[in-house]
Amino acid sequence: MEQIAITGMGAVTPLGVGVRRYWNSLITGKSGISKITAFDASDLAVGIAGEIKDLNPAEHMPRELIRQTDAFMQYAYIAAKEAIEDSCIVINSRRTGIVMGTALGGITTTARTQESLSEAEHKKVGPRFIPKILGNVAAANIAIAYGIRGPSLTISTACASGSDAVNTACMLIRSGKADAMLAVGAESVLCPLVIYSLSNAKALSHSADPETASRPFDKNRGGFVIGEGGGALMLESMTNAKKRGAYIYGLISGGANTSDAYHVTAADPDGAGASECMRLALNDAGLSPRDIGYINAHGTGTINGDIAETRAIKSVFHDPPPISSTKGATGHMMGAGGITEIIACVKAIETGIIPPTLNLDEPDAECDLDYVPKSARHADITHAMSNAFGFGGQNSCVVVSKYEMR
Repeated sequence: MEQIAITGMGAVTPLGVGVRRYWNSLITGKSGISKITAFDASDLAVGIAGEIKDLNPAEHMPRELIRQTDAFMQYAYIAAKEAIEDSCIVINSRRTGIVMGTALGGITTTARTQESLSEAEHKKVGPRFIPKILGNVAAANIAIAYGIRGPSLTISTACASGSDAVNTACMLIRSGKADAMLAVGAESVLCPLVIYSLSNAKALSHSADPETASRPFDKNRGGFVIGEGGGALMLESMTNAKKRGAYIYGLISGGANTSDAYHVTAADPDGAGASECMRLALNDAGLSPRDIGYINAHGTGTINGDIAETRAIKSVFHDPPPISSTKGATGHMMGAGGITEIIACVKAIETGIIPPTLNLDEPDAECDLDYVPKSARHADITHAMSNAFGFGGQNSCVVVSKYEMR
């Protein structure tokens, strides 16, 4: 089976723009969560988020395109640009494709447009509204900019979308339909509509302290913190990567997708679907549980979700490796998290550093694994796993492996 090489990476995160800033902030224990500044959130039940602040889109993309796109599309474009440039690939237009992952697409534009329409005396909606909210148009803008004419798909599997974009891209390469695939995940859902809904569902943390609000696996966790951003990976067949002498960061050695078939929003409390997904991903990679040296957990900080994931990990790994949830630093980036967390796995293997789980002061008695609390840790890692789970019982796992030059 053809190996899948990772030859380029890009990230737009609440911790900073660019993979280097993202990674350095992760391992030094910085938090990207703060009070919302994109709009007045003073009258909302939740006024904090992992918001993108240090970004001037005009430095990365044409001004005309900025006016025509939702924020999630801009994050996708900028992350993709970094990954493409990082890979130094000369795109073969018909043998290069793109898979986009996003949970809610342009929901902020939808909410803002409806609010303006309701209040306006003259009912008018701009002609760019539809292409500004469609998930696949994020991929289309990237394809247009770089002449990518190969397979193009958009995945929407809730918070597993980014991870599933990577798995789908790998399947397309292995099937022979492409030599290279750009996998992109992006999300921007910071608007009152989404906050009200998730808050009323008791999914969000109501902590008033931004830096300590996201508390995966901690006894005093109270829900997740919304994050936003984008991530991208340039993936190539090993044949293609070697042929052009590309630098190879690592390998996507396996992946899987399953459904809980249990509940629309709640995870199976025993973690049965998640554990099956991890087993299938290991099998796809040709590895055993003891080969995995690090797991980047989904770990959102919800009461039941963290327990379910802990149970799932225990059922697969009889002696679990170190685990951390980087959502303590970034918040829950939804469609973007699946890819930026895979990037964290790549960097952990490359640098021998495991990023910490922030704010893990007192572990929940039912979350009793090694979650690398508060501070980064050095470790020799050859294989790592990234978990991404979403509403609808979506489970997605990706296994990343060190590239050994031969």
